[in-house]
Amino acid sequence: MRLVHLVVIGALVFAAAYVYRIKMESTARTEMVLRLHAQIRQERDAIARLRADWAKLDATGRLQGLAERHLKLKPILARQFDQLKNLPERPPRIVDPNDPDPIASMIEKVDPDLTTGSVPASSPESPR
Repeated sequence: MRLVHLVVIGALVFAAAYVYRIKMESTARTEMVLRLHAQIRQERDAIARLRADWAKLDATGRLQGLAERHLKLKPILARQFDQLKNLPERPPRIVDPNDPDPIASMIEKVDPDLTTGSVPASSPESPR
């Protein structure tokens, strides 16, 4: 009888140790999840701050002021535009217009009876 008691006590101690190990692992994982949530919150706050900074830096009024202060630009006058007759000549064509179209020649070589996997073969009775 004593042997049975010792085996049962041993099994209870083993079960208690196993449950304690599971509890410690779950506590560690819970702490890790909480740390990850805190990091995510910090990253989202950083992203929000960066977006606010970008909106401030990208404000049109601020950019207009910087452009006026540093670029020394002047408004465009109507006399600055030139007439079309003064444009340079059009560059020469690289392809001769009398040459056959290479894509059209490839399409003409395709067998019309062949179909792709997505297009069913059309029968003469079915309308297209």
